Amino acid sequence: MSACEPNAPRKAGVVIASTRAAAGVYADETGPIILDWLSEHGFDTFPTMVVPDGEPVGAALRALLTQEPAVVITSGGTGLSLDDRTPEMTLPLLEREIPGIMEGIRRAGAAKTPMAMLSRGHAGAAGKTFVINLPGSPKGVMDGLAVLDPVIGHLCEQLEGSHGH
Repeated sequence: MSACEPNAPRKAGVVIASTRAAAGVYADETGPIILDWLSEHGFDTFPTMVVPDGEPVGAALRALLTQEPAVVITSGGTGLSLDDRTPEMTLPLLEREIPGIMEGIRRAGAAKTPMAMLSRGHAGAAGKTFVINLPGSPKGVMDGLAVLDPVIGHLCEQLEGSHGH
């Protein structure tokens, strides 16, 4: 059964962009939060990919997209440090951007911290897959997922073509 067939569990992938977590310097804290959220929303998940910042993020995204998941969520690499390159790795893979989602996430985050305005993440569609870049902090991830809560089902339905509009 394809992940895009009605009534099949939707598949999802998670990519954590963190050179230090990938090297084992510290444990990733955002992946488990994202996996819990995906599970609560009925997604079957691929194993989380923890990769160094930069090109490894692009390679992980491309590998996941070959599996045609409904959703791919990244965390990390969206700031202004020289090695924060997740947006640059993501944008070429998107066929259509969905700017309102990132606007909503930045707005919600900025209500708590002005630093949220510095996130350069993207959201969009790569084929029938929704791809989104969330910040690398647990609080930033939780804020972003809260914005996605009311729209993720409808968003997936639209990308799958199963919503009658």
